[in-house]
Amino acid sequence: MDLPRSFVIREQHHLIHDPFTAEKFAVLGRAIGLRPGTTVLDLACGSGEMLCLWARDHGVGGTGVDISTHFLGKARARAVELGVADRLTFVHGDAGGHVEPAGYDVAACVGATWIGGGVAGTVELLERSLRPGGLLLVGEPFWRMDPPDQATVEACHASAKDDYRDLPALVAHFRDLGWDLVEMVLADEDSWDRYVAAQWFTVRQWLDANPEDELAGEFRAELDQAPLDYVRYLRPYLGWGVFVLKRR
Repeated sequence: MDLPRSFVIREQHHLIHDPFTAEKFAVLGRAIGLRPGTTVLDLACGSGEMLCLWARDHGVGGTGVDISTHFLGKARARAVELGVADRLTFVHGDAGGHVEPAGYDVAACVGATWIGGGVAGTVELLERSLRPGGLLLVGEPFWRMDPPDQATVEACHASAKDDYRDLPALVAHFRDLGWDLVEMVLADEDSWDRYVAAQWFTVRQWLDANPEDELAGEFRAELDQAPLDYVRYLRPYLGWGVFVLKRR
């Protein structure tokens, strides 16, 4: 049980596996009033940067769950680096089936709602580990503009336009699920650039060092096309944000 090798190579140097930055996580942590002793569950936590930063800056404790052994290794090393390893636990497993009975103050899935089959299923999954009155954090893409054709849809990593909602429809969806939207922090073009463009740099470094690898042809084709697809389609059309929910 692990992530595909190509994904790990592409994002091997990322601390954050979404179009977010440490500064935006700092804004989010302050916005939701984190304080020492707050407990946070992060499903599909990747390299654990959100938990590690919040443990250092706000004194939170918590658990991260991810399918990637590589990224969990980075998360544990990062916790040691920041001096917060005693407050955080990282678990290798399928986040889509993970429930914590203790009841966390904050339960998060930031950018991986496929673990619950979409927003509704992920919200339901997260709530099972949340104490009454706690906060859910859901990271999710949305259409900034209506995609004009299938090429735009596919360049934004969707198979159909309906895979994402526009921002008003996403906010209405949270409401219809029975949750108040109480805060949100949205990605901007710079945070998108830092996420996506860093992949190109890593891929090119990897290609230079591994020209005969079985994945070299796939990555060469990707690097030929991905930057153009990004500036033409994804950057102007796709938004992303972390949405903070509280049960009505």
